[in-house]
Amino acid sequence: MMPDQMSDEISGIVRLIDDLYSGFGFKYSVELSTRPEKAMGAIEDWDRAEQVLKDVLDDLGMEYTINEGDGAFYGPKIDFHIRDAIGRSWQCGTIQLDFQMPQRFDLEYTGSDGEKHRPIVVHRVAYGALERFMAILIEHFAGKFPFWLSPEQIRVLSISQQNLDYAKSIEAKLKDQGLRAELDVRDEKIGYKIREAQLAKVPYMLIVGDKEAENATVSVRSRDKGNLGTLSLDEFIDKVCLENNSNN
Repeated sequence: MMPDQMSDEISGIVRLIDDLYSGFGFKYSVELSTRPEKAMGAIEDWDRAEQVLKDVLDDLGMEYTINEGDGAFYGPKIDFHIRDAIGRSWQCGTIQLDFQMPQRFDLEYTGSDGEKHRPIVVHRVAYGALERFMAILIEHFAGKFPFWLSPEQIRVLSISQQNLDYAKSIEAKLKDQGLRAELDVRDEKIGYKIREAQLAKVPYMLIVGDKEAENATVSVRSRDKGNLGTLSLDEFIDKVCLENNSNN
């Protein structure tokens, strides 16, 4: 990017990372790391870049601490540290300005003045190591993912084998709506099926028996709130689609 694009570009990346972490419900802290003792490049470039990073964070109203001399040798950086479920801090996101890579690769652009100029490279990372981020995420929710994030969102539980066709039709309608639904029609007691779904931390269980099949309804059980009563399938789909889209 060109030097006069730094502010807008960095601001957009900071907002992206904030949206990402806020969407997952993470609390995080921000650190701005400045020129180290063995920095490469012109001091005036460093000073300007550091000021741009400070101005962006200030304009966005973000709280941050300054780590003097902890920047990379090639440029200053902003680091994002998220807190896990037991209060540990993990450095995940980072925004780093790089003055050296364009020079080493002899990168140039023609400015509005018709002259050749050296661009600035931005290193942008939102998650950090994806495997580590997933581990932090799983631990953060203790496996109880919010509805929109759950691998299995709904489990349909049949009370008896006589309700098999109705249970299958419900599963099909849920999947048609883009919902992640599974079916449990094993010849087991319904209490056992509910317990297994609860242990698997499935957000919603739909229990169907003769009464539900006759009235075209479902008995809804929530992982977090217990029994929610009886709803028509359309009412339930409207409810969970709204919940599903609220964080997407």
